[in-house]
Amino acid sequence: MAFVDEAKFFVKAGDGGNGCVSFRREKYVPRGGPNGGDGGHGGSVIIESTSRLQSLIDFRYRSHFKATNGNNGMGKDMHGHKGNDCLMSVPVGSVIKDSETGEVLADLCNEGDRFIAARGGKGGLGNRHFASGTNRTPRIATKGIEGEEQWLRIELKLIADVGLVGLPNAGKSTLLSKLSAANPKVASYPFTTLEPQLGVLHLPHKESCIIADIPGLIEGAHEGVGLGCTFLRHIERTRILLHVLDASSEEAMNDFLVVEKELQSYKEELLLKTRLLVLNKIDIASPDLVQQLQSQFADLGFETVAIAGLTGEGIENIKSWLADILATSKMLNTVQSGAEEEETSPISVNKDLNDIE
Repeated sequence: MAFVDEAKFFVKAGDGGNGCVSFRREKYVPRGGPNGGDGGHGGSVIIESTSRLQSLIDFRYRSHFKATNGNNGMGKDMHGHKGNDCLMSVPVGSVIKDSETGEVLADLCNEGDRFIAARGGKGGLGNRHFASGTNRTPRIATKGIEGEEQWLRIELKLIADVGLVGLPNAGKSTLLSKLSAANPKVASYPFTTLEPQLGVLHLPHKESCIIADIPGLIEGAHEGVGLGCTFLRHIERTRILLHVLDASSEEAMNDFLVVEKELQSYKEELLLKTRLLVLNKIDIASPDLVQQLQSQFADLGFETVAIAGLTGEGIENIKSWLADILATSKMLNTVQSGAEEEETSPISVNKDLNDIE
């Protein structure tokens, strides 16, 4: 099934029913008076988040969502029936925006969150509302109000605990397959990952965590180069970032700088997340180069772990590190909300990175 993470759709709420002009006419009831009923309210279009969905694939087959109109009022004070609501189910993490202005209207990041995308129109009033001492036989009633309608845009931001970032061919997909039961495409050429992949890491005696692997970043990704800009939003909600580097490359430090600057250019808050640098492919890398990289990153204040994704060497070290971080609820809340500042700010990190160059 294709992964769809954005779509444009149209919503139209139901119109309100018209009020009724009617009079009570019974043989033994003189001057019965007006008894026209009110029109029913139109149904609303409601968007609800659910964890049962993981993609916006349904929007490829349906782009118009309409609620039903309210029924007209009738005589004998009978009110029209309210129109049925149109309930739309979307994945948890969906963001609803105005299609023209881009304004965020709702962020459905919890199970069962609801947003009224279009409110139904109110029903019209029957003539009984217009009776007075000077007008006992009103022959007027109001029409129902039209329901709201608009074009909206929906974007999906995956809800994951851990995000994998790095250049193409750094070994992110291999790492995901080792940490979870996911089976992403793995090949020797770049951009084998064309859409975000999810995996579940089961930790002993602890809650499981979700890992998201996004397509590889390249220089200029925040401006739309490559695939990174399209999927960078999927790591906005992650608590932890695993930055995967090819330790066998002589340009490993430069690769690190490229990804760091792309993350900062897209959104500086990403640099405030808890991060671990994963030095991959140590089975084919020079031990001296790996040791040199670990020393340089330690000077910058980053934690590192050396692994060989192909053979599985060092994978348990990553699991232990993740288990310790995820077990600290205070740290998780700090990383997720971004309310508290860490010792290393994006500005100071950027300054240190420029010094390396």
